[in-house]
Amino acid sequence: MCGITGFCDFTKRSTKSELIKMTERLHHRGPDDTGYSLYEENDYNLGLGHTRLSILDLSRHGHQPMKYKELEVVYNGEVYNFEEIRTELKKYGYTFDSDSDTEVLIKAYYEWGIKAVDKFNGMFSITIYDKRVNKLVLIRDRAGVKPFYYYNQENLFMFSSELKSFHENQFFQKNISLDSVALFLQMGYILEPHTIFESTYKLKAGHYLELDLATKEVKEIKYWDVIDFYNMPKFDISEREAVTETEKLLKSAFNYRMVSDVPVGVFLSGGYDSSVVTSLIQSEQTEKLKTFTIGFNEESYNEAPHAKNVANHLGTDHTEYYCTEKEALEIVPTIADIYDEPFGDSSAIPTILVSQMAKRDVSVSLSADGGDEIFAGYSKYVTDVDDTAKKINFIKRFIGKSTLNKFAKILQETGIKKDAFFENKVAKFAYENSPELQRLTSYYTTPYSIERLLGKHKKIITNFDCMKYMNENTESLDKMLAIDYKTYMVDDILHKVDRATMSVSLEGREPLLDYRIIEFISRLPIELKIKNGNKKWLLKEITHKYLPKGIMDRPKMGFGIPVDEWLKNELKDYVEEYFSMASILDKDELQRIKHLFFQGKVNFRMVWNLLMFQMWYRKWM
Repeated sequence: MCGITGFCDFTKRSTKSELIKMTERLHHRGPDDTGYSLYEENDYNLGLGHTRLSILDLSRHGHQPMKYKELEVVYNGEVYNFEEIRTELKKYGYTFDSDSDTEVLIKAYYEWGIKAVDKFNGMFSITIYDKRVNKLVLIRDRAGVKPFYYYNQENLFMFSSELKSFHENQFFQKNISLDSVALFLQMGYILEPHTIFESTYKLKAGHYLELDLATKEVKEIKYWDVIDFYNMPKFDISEREAVTETEKLLKSAFNYRMVSDVPVGVFLSGGYDSSVVTSLIQSEQTEKLKTFTIGFNEESYNEAPHAKNVANHLGTDHTEYYCTEKEALEIVPTIADIYDEPFGDSSAIPTILVSQMAKRDVSVSLSADGGDEIFAGYSKYVTDVDDTAKKINFIKRFIGKSTLNKFAKILQETGIKKDAFFENKVAKFAYENSPELQRLTSYYTTPYSIERLLGKHKKIITNFDCMKYMNENTESLDKMLAIDYKTYMVDDILHKVDRATMSVSLEGREPLLDYRIIEFISRLPIELKIKNGNKKWLLKEITHKYLPKGIMDRPKMGFGIPVDEWLKNELKDYVEEYFSMASILDKDELQRIKHLFFQGKVNFRMVWNLLMFQMWYRKWM
């Protein structure tokens, strides 16, 4: 795992001084080695910077930027199947000086061009300076495990693993996007391709970007999309066949992600996702797998006893650490620096803590993120009567009677009969078929409050709007899974884990996000994902082959902390201070929300998000 950054400055103002500062700002992502390349051409200055966390081939042979003929690369991530690709390249006459995947990557690109990415199984953000065609090429992995930012304004193009690198270039214009602030207040995170700043973007997952150094033209091109697989015909497959093939894919994905020249461990919560990862890996090796769990003294948030039961049954080398409230609260002032745009997922705190603990023993740790989005694990995927009623009432409150009437008119024109429950039917139809309403059910702050806080702002296009590209006959569950994979998973969950692990120079790997898994699972009938109301049926069937149901059958717990209580007590001074601080948010509305919160009339998540924004604003603006 590493940090990459650089620029192409057509004004030629950015120099090696800017490149060094931009690169050094990412030292935490790669403390083992640093490298730079600067090209001062007639029409531009081009810089490539790299900080290295040594995982494969710990020698200097893995140094970056790495050159091969007319190519030069800086790269963050892992290509897990590099040995197979290297074997294939040897048949074409290529020789290799190192055991690093970077050398395989650059030679694969030299042989196959951008089509090489179709062969890569891994997580990666890659920048290639291709002198053959005078282009800079940026590539991001299919699921978006590795972050990738770029800035394009007034003849200055920059790229980086984290936004904080851009601040080190004096020519970076950090103008806040009000539309993105509104998005953050709604969701608690900012969805790709948007960032908190204008003219600054996330390279979309499954996309690559080309910057033509002669014309300055920028093109962003899709090479992979999960929706394409949800749109394919479903497999005609038995339950037994589905379980067997899924287990085979999981084992292959997990084994790939154990390849390392440094110690590897697993974050173990005791839930199904992390337990299946731990079970399958431990079953394939005699050496005890290192597992790590953070415990809390608050029983409703504490998963440590469940994780310990799993670890004891599997015989792992288990470490658990009970975090004090003081230790957790000490993380709060660091969040704005670690997450260098506003980020409202409070589970970042325990994720940072478990990363700190794991780093003492290993340099690589596997997480089990993506299980809920792939195998259908969230409660919202199972619609019972009470749940439906709650969603319908929520929708009515947000969209109002007039919008419901518009839906009603459309439905009546299609021949649907009006009856006593017609309004509820309209709301249910709207929820299941409108990306806007699926988005509304994820809102933490009402449009009314956001307008009072920010004034007028525009609604911006996000991956929620990708629902329109799904086949009309696709089941609503599959639509929800696909959109969650492209929104919440990449821009909240993966963002959270990458920054937390990298803040302590720990490589985080995501075995469930091997693209072969989602390509297969997306084409299974929904009855194999949720069976008789049982979420994650398929994954549970595999897990129960290794762990007794008695250990696993328990209510699902989130990876959380008592934020509501903290905001009203231990963090009350923070709320008072930061809600009184001048920023782009309306101070009177902040005070109104604060008073309502302490009266128990406002959801704590809205207050937490506002606090996170204000703390970010003080740090970076």
